[in-house]
Amino acid sequence: MCFNGDWMSKKKILIYIPAYKAAHTLASVFRRAPASVKNSADFLVVDNASPDKTYEAALECKRKKLAPSITAIHNKTNQGYGGSQKIAYRYAIKQGYDYVVMLHADGQYPPEKVPEIIGLLDKGADMAFGSRITGNPLQGGMPKWKYFGNRCLNVIENFVTWLWISEYHSGFRAYRCGALASVPFERCSSDYHFDTDILIQFAAKRLTIMEFPIPTHYGKESHTISPGEVVVYSSGILKSLAEYMLHRTRLRHSHKFDVHGRKK
Repeated sequence: MCFNGDWMSKKKILIYIPAYKAAHTLASVFRRAPASVKNSADFLVVDNASPDKTYEAALECKRKKLAPSITAIHNKTNQGYGGSQKIAYRYAIKQGYDYVVMLHADGQYPPEKVPEIIGLLDKGADMAFGSRITGNPLQGGMPKWKYFGNRCLNVIENFVTWLWISEYHSGFRAYRCGALASVPFERCSSDYHFDTDILIQFAAKRLTIMEFPIPTHYGKESHTISPGEVVVYSSGILKSLAEYMLHRTRLRHSHKFDVHGRKK
């Protein structure tokens, strides 16, 4: 479908909703999305083997026509946060979409801001994301330990990638599908640090990345990773950064970050 909103994007757009334990929040995400988005984009819900009735909730959203075009996929086994993204991006590329927007099912990121993130792609971004850091995250309920951990990692990530962006860990993202197809995103982690891996790939390929401020919302319904998962997540990020530094300085070849297809 093509947008007919005020910004007049003439692109075929997919709104991808990664869903896990989202049976009670998924419908509200559809309801909060602007009418111009719901009437002009296709929606893909990927239920990542939720133990609750998330998949049934997606089918109910489709039955109630909360958006004209809703497709639901149920993973029989959990593919990981990054694995779910790989499924969606393969789907978007194969189906010939121009843009794909990732919008979480727990309502942590604002569906109301979808037109703005699409607008950045219209302006030439290959990847766009909403930055909580420039949108007063502590006022929005982000835990202080998470905020300061985010900032510390961000300094290291900017030093390694030379991107100089405000946040690497926002899950509110949009991609130009042609740009996605030009990087080996299938080689990225299937875990939470997929988001950092693909940013590194886009930096290595010198693709255009834009950000804009979004409000932060942490409520009881928001999905947060456990302290143990935070340790694994942070360790994975630091490992990826080290791997990229070695690759960039040609000390050790990285298959994951070889975005130009150099042979070993």
